Amino acid sequence: MGRRCNGIIKAIYAATPHVRLRCPKGSHPIASKCLHSTHLWAISFFCPCHDAGESLGTPHLSPYLKALGSDFSNGANFAIGGSTATPGGSPFSLDVQLHQFLYFRTRSFELLNKGERTPIDREGFRNAIYAIDIGHNDLSAYLHLPYDQVLAKIPAIVGHIKFGMETLYAHGARKFWIHGTGALGCLPQKLSIPRDDDSDLDANGCLNKYNDVAKAFNEKLAETCNQLRQRMADAAIVFTDLYPIKYDLVANHTKYGVERPLMACCGNGGPPHNYNHFKMCMSGEMQLCDMDAKFISWDGIHLTEFANAIVASKLLTGDYSKPRVRIASLVNSTAPHDG
Repeated sequence: MGRRCNGIIKAIYAATPHVRLRCPKGSHPIASKCLHSTHLWAISFFCPCHDAGESLGTPHLSPYLKALGSDFSNGANFAIGGSTATPGGSPFSLDVQLHQFLYFRTRSFELLNKGERTPIDREGFRNAIYAIDIGHNDLSAYLHLPYDQVLAKIPAIVGHIKFGMETLYAHGARKFWIHGTGALGCLPQKLSIPRDDDSDLDANGCLNKYNDVAKAFNEKLAETCNQLRQRMADAAIVFTDLYPIKYDLVANHTKYGVERPLMACCGNGGPPHNYNHFKMCMSGEMQLCDMDAKFISWDGIHLTEFANAIVASKLLTGDYSKPRVRIASLVNSTAPHDG
């Protein structure tokens, strides 16, 4: 089963409450690699500048488990490849990452109480953005089940995310940025799974069942965020729906100069999907696309840098968020103090 590099509690720490979001002249899109693959999550593009002409003006977030050379002065990345919202679904599931963050916060406060300097101070933790992007692997684990059974799993998955948000809130978090999932039925990895016929394919060649599951998950997560928004009146909770952004890459691929929207750049097997579960990307038998060509999927599961740049530029507009909030305004806002 393909594993995504999921984000959890990417606490983006703004050095001052008045960070100016401006692109340096001559800057170009750069993206960091995840710990286990060349998958680039859209968050990577929010630190350097890109075609949208807007940036958070901060370097990439250091992984929490990076032993050497880490810099947590602008936040920490607790994401782990293959992680799940469901406890026990992966070695570093959401609950484990949550405990890692709480230890990181507690240790920081202990040092501050001793008069020592820490990468992030109390004000930093209070004004950080807590970005959560998880649940994709949970859904993928159940997609082999009948549709109604998959839908029945969604409330529990979202429930774990809700618990994580409540726990963070109880420990001072006041700014949340929650991501829904993308068009799972358009992934080359999913499309390469043997099927009896093509009756479930939509007009763009994507699997209806998988995409319907993704939309149902996003709907439940958005509903949960709305409920928490009412309970946590002093918190900013922004839900961003990634589905329409990522589905648009496939549906309107010619607009982006993409010839094969359902084919992986790196994989095995060639057209139509270039994906082989036993000969995956980075294996000795991988087939790599022309690096000058524009592809949406890198390895059948993760987006290419090109596609992620498009996703990032749209995320920054706030058009796909509820409430409609630009990430820049969330960065520059100041969370209320506790009593």
